[in-house]
Amino acid sequence: MPTDHIPFRDTNYFSDFICDYLYQKPDLKEFYHRFPNLENFEAQLEEKRLSVLEDSRIVLVNTLKSQYKSIEASELTTENIENLNSENTFTITTGHQLNLFTGPLYFLYKIASTINLTKQLKETYPKYNFVPIYWMASEDHDFEEINYFNFRGKKIQWNSVQTGAVGHFNTEGLDAVFDVISSEFGAGKNAEQLKSWFKETYLNHNNLADATRYLANELFGKQGLVVLDADDAALKRLFIPQMKKELLEQTAFKTVSETNKKLENLDLKIQVNPREINLFYIKGGLRERIVESEGAYSVLETNITWSKSELLKHLDEFPERFSPNVIMRPLYQEVILPNLCYIGGGGEMIYWLQLKSNFEAQNVTFPMLLLRNSALIKSEKQSFKLEKLNISNKDLFLDRHSFINKKVRKISNINIDFSEQIQHLESQFKTLFDLAEQTDKSFVGAVKAQEVKQIKGLKHLEKRLLLAQKHKLADQIERCTELQEQLFPGQSLQERNTNFSELYLEYGNQLIPELLKTLEPLKGEFLILNLK
Repeated sequence: MPTDHIPFRDTNYFSDFICDYLYQKPDLKEFYHRFPNLENFEAQLEEKRLSVLEDSRIVLVNTLKSQYKSIEASELTTENIENLNSENTFTITTGHQLNLFTGPLYFLYKIASTINLTKQLKETYPKYNFVPIYWMASEDHDFEEINYFNFRGKKIQWNSVQTGAVGHFNTEGLDAVFDVISSEFGAGKNAEQLKSWFKETYLNHNNLADATRYLANELFGKQGLVVLDADDAALKRLFIPQMKKELLEQTAFKTVSETNKKLENLDLKIQVNPREINLFYIKGGLRERIVESEGAYSVLETNITWSKSELLKHLDEFPERFSPNVIMRPLYQEVILPNLCYIGGGGEMIYWLQLKSNFEAQNVTFPMLLLRNSALIKSEKQSFKLEKLNISNKDLFLDRHSFINKKVRKISNINIDFSEQIQHLESQFKTLFDLAEQTDKSFVGAVKAQEVKQIKGLKHLEKRLLLAQKHKLADQIERCTELQEQLFPGQSLQERNTNFSELYLEYGNQLIPELLKTLEPLKGEFLILNLK
């Protein structure tokens, strides 16, 4: 399929900080370990190989086998799980919340980027195996962030009063959502497939974690994706040493706070701030912070308290009740996985860069950090209209005001650019300034005031002419802005708003293979994909 690429900086949708990271600005080098290019993976492989314990691989494999008992895994996924027992097998990981029906479109891009990177690494380092991991954020509690998806401008939402870690939520009430999507998706082969996926995912699984694992496996299982729910007692037992250090020494608070000061000096807007203790306590519908005061530990909003010795004993007995927050979750991931690289969005990249000092304090290898692929998908019909209206890919990324002004200037049959007249006026006033300097220097101020007044008048006339042309060309401009709105709903990136179901209705089983064919995780540019 025809594709185009645009540098992330030119899209105007990515922060300067992320663009500086992509261009490896020297000021940022102390905040990451190795930049993600093919050559650097060799050293990362060797460092990680020496730090992964054989016992942790055994626990990981046994956990995954248990979690996949009720799922029909592909031959490649099964092989990938078995390969994790081997010291020459490593993971590439992405993580995502348990959004209803995958949430925004970039869920697909994250996983496709991860799968494609494992393939590229296998070609470059054939003696090793590389397994794509989707880490489910099953311990998150922000239900309002995940309980809906957008479909053709409508918000399709699941209402529930459950509390605690969202992975534990039962799927009660999703039958009502199924009735809504059945009507919205309509009829046809692709619509029936979407309805079948939704029904099997949410009406035939008891909790949100199991449901999300099933759906991710349906979409990407044939590509060998391994879905991991780290909310597991055996896996958390591997993490006990790091949790003890966090509870007793408040390691993350000290290290990350210091890093944040350095990043703030670079004018970075900090994504997350550490607590004194960066662990939650989860049990049933409870998920609350653990706090310490004068040597005593407690769980906020409860009557649960421990002395230090009682807390450590409880941690040893029930590690599954201790949940890492956003600061500690990356550390947990790297302790239990033989992981080389984490793939995430711009916000994730920033908070990972806040964490390297904590990894060093905990003596855990810091992974390579790769910005996920981003893409804009255009239909054949949309591409035809854009070409007919002479709208370039770069034009589409302009904000609405700039987009309209540029388009009016382009399609108008008169010249709305007064820069030549302004330049001519400035040239004339230069002569007047020379004359004023020779005759009466007090006259210079009057000449300057007149120059400013006349240039301001020309600019005002230019704006009036532009406005008049906007009214005259209103129909053409409306067609242009309507197209931009289709591709940038709410003047936001398509991938941050649109659900995959909208595209699947049109492209069906072609959609994911095309993403896997075209997304290049190490290219470092924004993809524009024209689908037929």
